[in-house]
Amino acid sequence: MKVDILAIGAHPDDVELGCGGTLAKLILEGKKAAIVDLTQGELGTRGTNITRAQEAASASEILGVSARENLKMKDGFILNSEEYQMQIVKMIRKYQPEIVLANAVDDRHPDHAKAAKLVSDACFLSGLVKIETELDGEHQKQWRPKQVFHYIQWKNITPDFVIDISNFMEKKIEACLAYKTQFYDPDSKEPMTPIATKDFLESLTYRAQDLGRLSGVEFAEGFTTEKLLAFKNFDGIIL
Repeated sequence: MKVDILAIGAHPDDVELGCGGTLAKLILEGKKAAIVDLTQGELGTRGTNITRAQEAASASEILGVSARENLKMKDGFILNSEEYQMQIVKMIRKYQPEIVLANAVDDRHPDHAKAAKLVSDACFLSGLVKIETELDGEHQKQWRPKQVFHYIQWKNITPDFVIDISNFMEKKIEACLAYKTQFYDPDSKEPMTPIATKDFLESLTYRAQDLGRLSGVEFAEGFTTEKLLAFKNFDGIIL
């Protein structure tokens, strides 16, 4: 299955939190998107790997993604190793995305920055013809995405550009709240964590609102880019 966008996250819910609005918007515009979670989030204080998988399936349905996979890497111990690189190379060659969306380049959780570099390196390696891979017994052709963009997570990284998600903020929040064990629930008996607070849930809106304020829209999601962007024209720029 070829997709336009492949969103990759270290943990289930990373993609929804970082670029859920962007995915929802692009899918509605006719783009095809898939998600790959690197780990099952099994070290998370709240919930289990089973509940996280169920929640990820619900969030995927809300966003409308075409496929979602979990590579079951070791949560908390993501390494930029050949083994992990090759797992991602196989996913890139399977889905042949034009654009890859990956974790933040710097963040509170150590897995996030490690995953950002791991995915970036895998995107390069996937384009090398002498690296041979097979999936389900079939030889895969080399494929290198045209762009790798990194979404923003816990830390306030200054974006290189933003995507207007003004009509998709509610859909983003809905997808995030599909992870019922992870986020704010006043009736939950689970231990409190930094992302389970009411403040964190509200921060998703006010960050998007602030990026929107700075860029002239209601809500926006920010991204950093690994290489200089070129525009065909100015038609898509919100002035």
